[in-house]
Amino acid sequence: MGLLDKIKGSFNRGGQRSANELVNAVLRESEVTWDIDPKDCKTFTDLSKEPREKQKQMALALVKKAKGFKSRAQWKNGELDQFRTTVLCLIALLKRNLPWNESDLILLIDWRLETKNLWGYLCPASGTIQAIKNFSKSHPISEKLKLLGKKLSGKLLESASDISDRARAVKLADAVGVKPDFPLVIGDKWACAALNELRAIEDDDLRSRWIQLLHHCQITTSGKPTGKWKKRAEQLLENTALLDDFKNRVLNWFCLVNTPVDESRSFTQGRYTHEMDPWQLAEQNQDVLKGLVWCCSLHPSSDIIRSLSMLCISAFKKITGIGPRAIRLGNACIYALGSLEGADALAQLALLKVKIRNRGVQNQIAKALQIAADREGVTTDELEEMSVPEYGLTDIGVLEEALGGFTARLSIVGSNSTKLEWLKADGKVQKSVPAVVKNDYSGELKELRSTAKDIQKMLPAIRERIDNFYLQQRSWTYSVWCERYLNHPLVGFFARRLIWLFENKGETFTVFFHAGKWVDHHGNEVEALSENAKDFSVRLWHPLDEATSEVLAWRDWIEEQLIQQPFKQAHREIYLLTAAEENTHTYSNRYAAHIIKQHQFNALCQARGWRNSLRLMVDDEYPPASKSLERWGIRAEFWIEGVGDDYGTDTTESGSYLYLATDQVRFYPIDTALSTAHAGGGGYGPGWRGEVGDPLPLADIPKLVFSEIMRDVDLFIGVSSVGNDPAWADGGPNGLHRDYWHSYSFGELSGTAKTRKEILERLLPRLKIANQSHIDGKFLVVEGSKHAYKIHLGSGNILMSPSDQYLCIVPNAAQRKGGDKLFLPFEGDRVLAIILSKAFMLAEDQKIKDATILAQIGE
Repeated sequence: MGLLDKIKGSFNRGGQRSANELVNAVLRESEVTWDIDPKDCKTFTDLSKEPREKQKQMALALVKKAKGFKSRAQWKNGELDQFRTTVLCLIALLKRNLPWNESDLILLIDWRLETKNLWGYLCPASGTIQAIKNFSKSHPISEKLKLLGKKLSGKLLESASDISDRARAVKLADAVGVKPDFPLVIGDKWACAALNELRAIEDDDLRSRWIQLLHHCQITTSGKPTGKWKKRAEQLLENTALLDDFKNRVLNWFCLVNTPVDESRSFTQGRYTHEMDPWQLAEQNQDVLKGLVWCCSLHPSSDIIRSLSMLCISAFKKITGIGPRAIRLGNACIYALGSLEGADALAQLALLKVKIRNRGVQNQIAKALQIAADREGVTTDELEEMSVPEYGLTDIGVLEEALGGFTARLSIVGSNSTKLEWLKADGKVQKSVPAVVKNDYSGELKELRSTAKDIQKMLPAIRERIDNFYLQQRSWTYSVWCERYLNHPLVGFFARRLIWLFENKGETFTVFFHAGKWVDHHGNEVEALSENAKDFSVRLWHPLDEATSEVLAWRDWIEEQLIQQPFKQAHREIYLLTAAEENTHTYSNRYAAHIIKQHQFNALCQARGWRNSLRLMVDDEYPPASKSLERWGIRAEFWIEGVGDDYGTDTTESGSYLYLATDQVRFYPIDTALSTAHAGGGGYGPGWRGEVGDPLPLADIPKLVFSEIMRDVDLFIGVSSVGNDPAWADGGPNGLHRDYWHSYSFGELSGTAKTRKEILERLLPRLKIANQSHIDGKFLVVEGSKHAYKIHLGSGNILMSPSDQYLCIVPNAAQRKGGDKLFLPFEGDRVLAIILSKAFMLAEDQKIKDATILAQIGE
């Protein structure tokens, strides 16, 4: 008697035995036990030739066998293979159109509901769902079956790990005739608000359309919408009522995405339960958001475009120990903005390029910009220049609008700030918003405030882009430059505070646009440009372009005119090759042996266009921080390594080093492989990327490249060194770095600090503390009533008389901005602002009330 005949006979003696014999036969006939396909086994293939009723009976016997297994923790040897093969045979049978009755389906659902302690991926619901769908085509669904189907659908949604799981849950609810609900889970602030709003809709048709739209939005398995997906979305949004309601609601929901939840939450994945971070988004809600973003790309508006940009920034916000909070959502926003034509969307992409420094995100943005540039037939650099919005500005840096007898004047007052004023008919300024504007022009007021916020977000992006022109060597014809820079109402705010170099056939002029004309460093009009400027090309001037005397003349003139440049240009530090670097030949130790804060350093790297990875206390290798200069064919490297070996003390909870030690700066041809070094040090050498080429001689590096790279590294040290931190006077953990802290805090001045000293020497005579202060070598000395105070011009740390006792003053936010009230010829030197705020406070030390400071200087 053949095996199949034995199985047939076992039906008469009880289905359980037949199931056992089938499973054992499949296991024997399979070459492997892990990746079994029952259809490859002869016994199972023979079974498929039997009448469908017999096949159904076998399926039911397999269900009963599967129900007999206990939880995984109690499985004995061989039971895993038995269970897995049982389920695989059952799945194969469930794919067939068998003659199920209601009691059969109830048995299937009961089994699936009981599998919470088994491997969910081995007990998929797809076969059960298909069986129910086939049954419902010719049979009514009873209330009992509907109730069980609804219960299983809810369970699938609760434990769903991806979109396909959730799609199956929706199909099951549809198969048993359960009316679909909104596919959102309670927890996220935006989802709770959306559910409350949508369930309150009284119009049944509109509410039903919203349910259909959100279920469609949930189906977002790919990186971008397919033509089929967009077609269905367009069909749903053809309804005017739904489209209008969509536009009104999504803006508020997108804003709420950037709000953390207040209560603790958890989610279940398989057999495990995980606690959720307050900023974490539920996976199901994230998929719906992604679909809503895609819908926005089909019906954009200026408000929606702005909200997509802010949503993208929120999506890529990092959560400790997790990473970016919603990568799929952020990528959807980049896709949506990149798919839209017009300056508004391109401007937001340019903003995101500055705001989000994640390497993968930068690549996504670069692709989106390249697609848009190809569409316009220009380079990406030109595209970014052409797409800067004017925001309705009526003059350079100013927007004026008449409202209710008043003139609203929105002015740009710095590289990251604006000011909104209200002018009366007589020209006098009213500080508060006029009542008539609040009452009768609320919409216009809201738009003005939105414009102010948009401008404030765009200003740093423009400043950074212009500052990068040096290494990009950007230049323009005069007419193009005027259109995109000098006369652009937003960019002109920067262009008219910078020095420019005009060139034509060997003839050059270094000029500044002042009072409507081109002037030199003496303020004299350059008549040659007034008549023939159109014949010249224009690029951003660098101090290396001029003799020292000319540079100093520009500094004097800018300070006399009280012009504040958006970044250091006339006062820009120049870094030349030193004798020590000539001796080392291929590397610089100028910034070696410093202890810096890793996370602050990493943020600076991202801001300055360097590639860097956070180093973890693990047995792994990392490349150095690097910056690739395409224009020059050079890659700069800054060698660093982790400090410490005590996990939890020298690292964050996630294992990343808190501090790094610095080493050499080197230059390589851009196409050579990166070297690597162990996270905790040990020297750089060839890594998995291939053999490392020879470093370039420092003497062969163009002076501009060398100076700008060393300026970046000086910035990294000057900002992130622990020597700047007053709280590190004890040397940090276990006092290991006490000597370093003292040597940096009161040691020799860096290039940036030397520039700071020169500025203070010019500023001091104009300050009210001039009679109480002077420069003495590395220090700004301030004579107070109780002590004389020496403020180091590099670190900002303080020594006080009579014995150079250390005075610890940790600057607060107000002190960091102290320099904003004084004229400085450039923006952006945070340490200079702190030094000045400390100087003013200590000059009146008798008025100090801070208990911590008084305990050090005396009552």
